[in-house]
Amino acid sequence: MHCFITFNKTQEARELPKSFTNPFNYTPHPLCIQAAKELQDKIGMPNLNFKGKMYGVLIVKNHLGELGYIAAYSGNYHSHETKVPFVPQVFEITNPNGFFRKGEAELNQINQAIYKAENSPTLKQIQKELDDEVQNTNETLKAAKLEMANAKKVRQGKRAESENHPNKESILKDLVKESQTEKSKFNKLKKECKRRVEGLQLKVDEHYVQIKALKQARKTQSAQLQKQIFDSYLFLNIEGKEKSASDIFKETEAKVPPAGTGDCCAPKLLQYAFQNQLQPIAMAEFWWGNSPKKEIRKHAYFYPACKSKCEPILGHMLEGLVIEKSKEEAKNLAIKILHEDNTIAIINKPSGLLSVPGKEEQESVYTQVKTLYPDADGPLIVHRLDMATSGLMLIAKTKSAHENLQKQFLNKNIQKRYVALLDGIIKEDSGSIDLPLRVDLDDRPRQLVCFEHGKSAFTKWNIVERTSTQSRIHFYPITGRTHQLRVHAAHPLGLNTPIVGDLLYGLKADRLKLHAEEITFVHPVRKKRINFTCLAEF
Repeated sequence: MHCFITFNKTQEARELPKSFTNPFNYTPHPLCIQAAKELQDKIGMPNLNFKGKMYGVLIVKNHLGELGYIAAYSGNYHSHETKVPFVPQVFEITNPNGFFRKGEAELNQINQAIYKAENSPTLKQIQKELDDEVQNTNETLKAAKLEMANAKKVRQGKRAESENHPNKESILKDLVKESQTEKSKFNKLKKECKRRVEGLQLKVDEHYVQIKALKQARKTQSAQLQKQIFDSYLFLNIEGKEKSASDIFKETEAKVPPAGTGDCCAPKLLQYAFQNQLQPIAMAEFWWGNSPKKEIRKHAYFYPACKSKCEPILGHMLEGLVIEKSKEEAKNLAIKILHEDNTIAIINKPSGLLSVPGKEEQESVYTQVKTLYPDADGPLIVHRLDMATSGLMLIAKTKSAHENLQKQFLNKNIQKRYVALLDGIIKEDSGSIDLPLRVDLDDRPRQLVCFEHGKSAFTKWNIVERTSTQSRIHFYPITGRTHQLRVHAAHPLGLNTPIVGDLLYGLKADRLKLHAEEITFVHPVRKKRINFTCLAEF
């Protein structure tokens, strides 16, 4: 078990956790923090010329009852040499003698054949001949049409002149014959031009049929190789049950594993532990190095496991282990009614409560207001707050009120103010942030900054108060994108200072310190502009 690492320092007698880490919602155990620090010392300071990497540590006990840890990095490659005995890949995809390298070489050959076919001098010559012929045809037919039009005008003049001519009938007959001859001549020319163009097009198409066949072969072979890869990723759990990535994802909405599945830290750590009879105690993952340009990852911060790739796999791997429950799961959360009349209600949503039911977690603002207002005839929920965000929400009791308030949101006639506590000092007093956002397809529900495909997201802000380590801030969102304020706060191109307690973009705390504090809108019936305020509890 060469990957088992003993701690550098003698461990203080401390109680080990009774349940295993929830990889998607955890506070790092002190042993994980110590293991991470030791690993960071061994790795050394990151190269600032390269993007950082996610690392993980798993606290374990070996068969002798000795406490230690194992370490992993995310991905297949490590950018620099290190003496750390990282756990191996679940499946050695980089094995030079394995099927993947062979399949990869075959796909590269097909790619080269496609490139060669698409850039063939013969194809380029025929394509040029075709383009020239099309251009020549267009010019020839255009000139012929112009000639016919001029001839038609001449004939019209002759018809007019023949009105009083003694041979009028003969002249008109000759003009009709002349018109028919010209049309026949034009149709023959058109047919000949078409024949030449189609002949050249046929030669071009023959080349593209070959290219299309190569691309189809690449697609088929790539899909077969991908399936073979994910059939080869076999994941264990503590009960010794084995499942492939392909079989695990068959039971999900995605059906097919995303690229990179099985190469993250958590699956690699647990796999090694189960293969070597190591007892898992606690686990944590941290980012080491430069932040990516789009996602939010901060140096030395701990992060939960990713959802899209790891959640289905860990669902299988953690079977048989008692998993730690988060505090949010343990408490009953209830909304507070701050105002209500016949058409609307204003509520204060606690942090940790969904706005609408999720796939698994059904308790939400919607379920609670549906119970409170069973006779309401509208959709009730006018807008949403993130689960972790607390604060003011508008509830519409009638369909007409819902439509009215929705229209106000769409027309940006409703103003909202949020208060947040940032984990650092902001030097400027006010400003604005304009960073387009989209969902991180590999790690939902995280959002990332994307100037190519992201939707416009604009936020105004001003600092309310500063302490020695934190800043209290007011946010005024002009748009309402998912996680907009959280990303705008944390991203290096935004304030580069995450909100306190942001599990996704910063460091976990007792809660996310973000609260919808004030809302101003026009009452859907009274037509008067009204304002509600609910101060944060932090």
